[in-house]
Amino acid sequence: MNRILSTLLVSLSFSCIFAQGWKPELKENVPLDSIRLSDPFILSDRGTETYYMTGTGGLLWKSKDLRKWNGPYVVTKTDPESWMGPQPMIWAAELHQYKGKYYYFATFTNRKLNIDTVRGNIINRRASHILVSDQPDGPYVPMDDDVYLPADKPTLDGTFWVDRDGKPYMVYCYEWLQNWNGTIEKIELKPDLSGSIGEGKVLFRAHDSPWSKERDENGNIGPNKVTDGPYLFKTQTGRLGMIWTSWVFNNYVQGVAYSESGTLDGPWVQEEKPITPPNCGHGMLFRTFEGKLLMSVHSHKSVNGRTIRIPHLFEVDDSGDKLVVKGQMIIQSHSE
Repeated sequence: MNRILSTLLVSLSFSCIFAQGWKPELKENVPLDSIRLSDPFILSDRGTETYYMTGTGGLLWKSKDLRKWNGPYVVTKTDPESWMGPQPMIWAAELHQYKGKYYYFATFTNRKLNIDTVRGNIINRRASHILVSDQPDGPYVPMDDDVYLPADKPTLDGTFWVDRDGKPYMVYCYEWLQNWNGTIEKIELKPDLSGSIGEGKVLFRAHDSPWSKERDENGNIGPNKVTDGPYLFKTQTGRLGMIWTSWVFNNYVQGVAYSESGTLDGPWVQEEKPITPPNCGHGMLFRTFEGKLLMSVHSHKSVNGRTIRIPHLFEVDDSGDKLVVKGQMIIQSHSE
């Protein structure tokens, strides 16, 4: 537990977007492995023939070839009068194109608002939320609803899926800090994604995992309590799956579950082993402009007592009924 809390505190320290007028120093031709980024999410936008990468911190990077990146750019304009406050932290941002617009799914935290204290841990107001833009590089602005998810529950890592019923949904995590057995849940969205409809529904719980592990306060080994980073996909055979992340003791790794019904309602059956190597997690899938399927993840590395996150790309095969990670893609510059 102390390791997880330490990791969380590091994220709190280094993932904040500061005052609304703050702008980072823009850089050009930065190699992917030189970027420090948690939860990397890459949108392949054919309209602009550009890859857009975001993640924790909420900033945006742009690339034409996945090798060299320009950025980071500030692309969000949140409402300082909303529950987020004037300086929200932004975690695990995602970009989704849907019905002619671009949507920015992210976790926003207001550190000045506390909603609960559980086992000595003060829990800030934190929730998955959606912004919108007409362009992939923003600006992303609020829509109709101030709140998508209950204010008294810490939620995070919202992602997007259109289910078999044709309705759009947000799939997100109810954070372990409050319930001590994190869940992955869904909630229906309005047709234009401007708000939510009804209440959330649990899809599965952290303790359903056969592969995650941790020791409790008595030293007993059991499933880990963390659910992190859900992302939905379909194999080429039409099988609905979800990659999601937890811990195997000190290793941050990603597992996969498959829906027996082919819908979000499941039931979800967990694979027995993680799908990524140790220390690689919070992934997503995207296709290059050449049609290659890649998985974007990040790893943790300790440098001078500080934990940094580094994005990586893996080649993936989805031609069968199960997702297969083939190996890390080596990104080389044109000059190499």
